[in-house]
Amino acid sequence: MARYEVLEAGLGTVGSGAQADILFEMGMMYATGRDCSVDLVAAHKWFNIAAIKGSDRAAELRAELAATMNKQEIAAALREAREWMTMH
Repeated sequence: MARYEVLEAGLGTVGSGAQADILFEMGMMYATGRDCSVDLVAAHKWFNIAAIKGSDRAAELRAELAATMNKQEIAAALREAREWMTMH
């Protein structure tokens, strides 16, 4: 996960297309458990942010993921995405 944290720290200087790709990969990492535990809330959060930044694929996967989550999980993911967007 460390490599993603390093990338996250520099997102302000990355172009929007590249930024969306990095955020999409964060969502994939948590959705699949690649190099971490599966975390659907975190996956939804990153897919949501990537979708906001222009990733159509992230929007599709966010919708698919939301269909498997309960309302509390979705609310937590949306809250975390909002907090991240406010800070960055």
